[in-house]
Amino acid sequence: MEIIYLVLLLVVIILLIINLMMNKKEKINDANITERLGRFEVNMMKELNDFRDNFSKNINQDFVSLNENVERRLMIINDKVNERLDQNFEKTNKTFTNVIERLSKIDEAQKKIDHLSNDIISLESILTDKKSRGIFGEVNLRHILSSVFGEKNDSIYQMQYSLSTGVIADSVLFAPKPLGTIIIDSKFPLENYQNMVDKNFSSEKREYYAKLFKQDVKKHIDAIHSKYIISGETADQAIMFLPAEAIFAEINAYHSDIINYAYKKRVWITSPTTLISTLTVVEMIIKNIERDKYTKVIHDELNKLGIEFTRYKERWDKLSRSIQSVNKDVENFSITTDKLSKKFELINKVEVKKLQGNVEEDQIYLD
Repeated sequence: MEIIYLVLLLVVIILLIINLMMNKKEKINDANITERLGRFEVNMMKELNDFRDNFSKNINQDFVSLNENVERRLMIINDKVNERLDQNFEKTNKTFTNVIERLSKIDEAQKKIDHLSNDIISLESILTDKKSRGIFGEVNLRHILSSVFGEKNDSIYQMQYSLSTGVIADSVLFAPKPLGTIIIDSKFPLENYQNMVDKNFSSEKREYYAKLFKQDVKKHIDAIHSKYIISGETADQAIMFLPAEAIFAEINAYHSDIINYAYKKRVWITSPTTLISTLTVVEMIIKNIERDKYTKVIHDELNKLGIEFTRYKERWDKLSRSIQSVNKDVENFSITTDKLSKKFELINKVEVKKLQGNVEEDQIYLD
């Protein structure tokens, strides 16, 4: 406010100076100047007072309006903030609810993992026994065979098959010729394999267990070759089933000498995955053979049907000729009947001349 007053006084002083200069030019006397200055001062003070009063009034009104606007704005902002807070609180509540649900699911999954860990530990304890490992391999083998060929499909495979030598094989596959009867035997060389891949042992110790592992696998190959390849009874090859993919991968990746040894003994090493592939191929071969067999039967029946159709055609041609001959005779009889009818008509009309002429014509036709 003080600054505004100073500015107004400065304006008044400038106006007075300008007025004095103008009066000087017009050569007005001092008395008139004093009187005019007095009136001007009175008018200016009155105008300044009016201006101050109006200015203060306007300022007060502006402050009141501004205060009302600010309060209204603040209320709007407050409402918006409360609305946003409510929305954020609702979203946060949903998020916490979802987190709690996820945590409960994680707890359930953790419990299942704990149970699975216990099952794995129990499985490891079972696999430490050789007899249990043998049963485990047989169960896997049965599951794979039933998955490919169906349950109890004795025409294609059998479990616990007895050979003429008295030896009982884990399973046998009745493949079509030239494959023949193929024996599938399950083997599970585990102890030395575990020691061989155990990083806690030194490299020398692991090499020692690797040699023992190779000896175990080769012993199994020799046993399968000597027991399950019988000339005249089985195929000249057999399958050794390893129920562990890791052991199969180890042999194929790092022990090619074992693979070559098995080839020489005509023993094919398989894992669950490769055995399924092999059996699937055998299944397709069996289906193709069955399809070819039925194709031959259909071909023979079609040949027989062709012969019968040839006979049918000959008989139909003969019957057709007979029908044509009878049809010609029927036409001749029809002509004769027409002529006889005409004769009876002439007789009825007593046309002797026409009758004589017609008799001659009929005699020629009958001859």
